[in-house]
Amino acid sequence: MTFKPHGKHLIAGQWVDTQDYFLSSPASGSAHSYSKGRIEDVKVAVQAAEDAFNVYNEKNRLDRAKFLNTIADEIDARADAITAIGTSETGLPEARLQGERGRTCGQLRMFAEHILDGMYLDRRFDSPLPNRQPLPRADLKMMQVPIGPVAVFGASNFPLAFSTAGGDTASALAAGCPVVVKGHPAHPGTGEIVAEAIHAAIEKCDMPAGVFSFIQDSGENFAMGEALVTHPLIKAVGFTGSLRGGRALYDLCAQRPEPIPFFGELGSINPMFLYPNALAKRAGELAQGWANSLCMGAGQFCTNPGVAVVMAGSEADEFVTKTSAALSYVPTQTMLTDGIAEAYRAGQQRIAASDNTQEILATECQDRSATPYLYTTTAQQWLADKHLSHEVFGPLGIVVVADSLAEFEQIAQQLEGQLTVTLHVDDADHDDAKRLMPTLVRRAGRVLANSFPTGVEVCDSMVHGGPYPASTNFGATSVGSLAIRRFLRPVCYQDIPSALLPEDLMFAPLMDDDFM
Repeated sequence: MTFKPHGKHLIAGQWVDTQDYFLSSPASGSAHSYSKGRIEDVKVAVQAAEDAFNVYNEKNRLDRAKFLNTIADEIDARADAITAIGTSETGLPEARLQGERGRTCGQLRMFAEHILDGMYLDRRFDSPLPNRQPLPRADLKMMQVPIGPVAVFGASNFPLAFSTAGGDTASALAAGCPVVVKGHPAHPGTGEIVAEAIHAAIEKCDMPAGVFSFIQDSGENFAMGEALVTHPLIKAVGFTGSLRGGRALYDLCAQRPEPIPFFGELGSINPMFLYPNALAKRAGELAQGWANSLCMGAGQFCTNPGVAVVMAGSEADEFVTKTSAALSYVPTQTMLTDGIAEAYRAGQQRIAASDNTQEILATECQDRSATPYLYTTTAQQWLADKHLSHEVFGPLGIVVVADSLAEFEQIAQQLEGQLTVTLHVDDADHDDAKRLMPTLVRRAGRVLANSFPTGVEVCDSMVHGGPYPASTNFGATSVGSLAIRRFLRPVCYQDIPSALLPEDLMFAPLMDDDFM
C-alpha cells in the first residue's frame, strides 16, 4: 500500500483541511505540509466524542473487541508504508519501526482479548438481607463503567506504541471511551496513516464517527494542548513526554472547575545498583549490557538506565573501563527531533560543567546526531548535587562510586520516583540487597534483577509508571492490561430492577468462535 500524506485532520469522521500549514522536519527525505490544528477543531472533535459516547457504549464487549482487532489489522495492512514514513520522519531504523508496529498491534489485540471475559469490570454482588437486624441490607451490585471522552497526547519517542493508536488510545477504546488524539509534530505523517487505519476500522465495524479524532499540531504554542485538557467534556488525559510539558498540563487539569485525572508518564533516570559479588564475577558482561541498553534507540527510551551505582574497588574500575570501551564502538545515531538533540547537548554540557563529575568518555554531537558520554562521581558528590540526578534524555551514563553499602542505601533513599530500579546481584549479595528492597519498592513502579529495563513487556503484570515525577499518578500504569483501569470508575447499583441494569452486570460471557 502506497502512502502520500494529505496533511489533514480526522475530525468526527471527516478529513478536515484548515488552510493553515506547518512543514514537517524529517530526519531524511522530503518535508510535507500538514494542517495546523485550531482551538475550534478541538471543540468540534470533543463534542463529537461526547455525542459518540452513549452510542459506543451500546456496543457490547464483543463489538468493541472486534473493533480493536480491526484497527490492528488495518495498521498491519499499511505496514510497509508506515515503516517508510516512520523511518523518514524519526531516523529510527526499519527494524525498530517494524517491532514497534508489532507491539502496537499486539497491545490492541491484547485489550480485545482482555475485555471479553469481563474480569476488568471488577463486578461485585451483595445479595439483599431484608430480615437483617437492626437494619436490612439492600440489593447491591457494582461494576466499573467508562468515564467519557479521553484526550491522548502523542509521544515523540514512540511514533506508534505511545502515539495515535498506542497504549493510551487502545486502553481507552477498550474501556468504552471515545478518544481525541493530539498528534506529535515530530511524526505527523506516521500519525496520519495510523489515523487512516483507525478511520477504516470505524467504517468497517459501524462505529460512531466521533469515537476517534486526530488533530495535527505544529508544536509552536501551548494553546492546542490547553484547549484539549481544559475542555469540560474531556474526562481524563493520557500523556507521555517531558516533565516540564506534562507538569504544565497536569496543573491545568487540576485547576479546572471539574478537576480530571492526568495520567502523565514523565521520565526517569532508572538507576541500577551493582552489588559487589555480581560485579566481581561479571564486570565485563555487565558493562557491555549497560552500554547496549544505554544506547538503544539513541538513548531515547523512558526506561534508559542512565545511572549505575557500584562499590569502590578494582571491580568498579574494570566496569568503568569496559563500559567506556563498549561505548566507544557505538556509532553515531540520529535523534528523533532537532529539539531533543539540542536538549541532549544541553544536558551533557550541564553534567560536564559540574565540579562533581569526572569525564571518562567524551564525544562530539552535532546537529541531530547523538553519541555516548560517560562520567563518574562519588556517592557523596552525588548526594550533595541534585542536578546530577536530573534526566538527560540520550545515551549518557553516570557511574556513582560508593565506599560502602550504607551509601547504596543513602542513594536509594534520596531517589525521586522512578519508572524502574535495577539490582544486579549474585546469590552472595541477596542478604545485602534485601535490605534495599523496601526502599526501592517505594521509589519505583518496576524493580528488576539481573537484566536491563529497556524493553517493556505488554502483559497483565507489567507496570509502566511510578511515584512522581516518573508519573503523575502512582496508582496507574500506561502499559499492560491494568492500563484500562485509568479510564473506568466504579458505580454501585442499589435495588435497581433487572430490566434497568446494564447487560454487563449479567454474568453471560461473551464468546464468538469466529472471533476467537
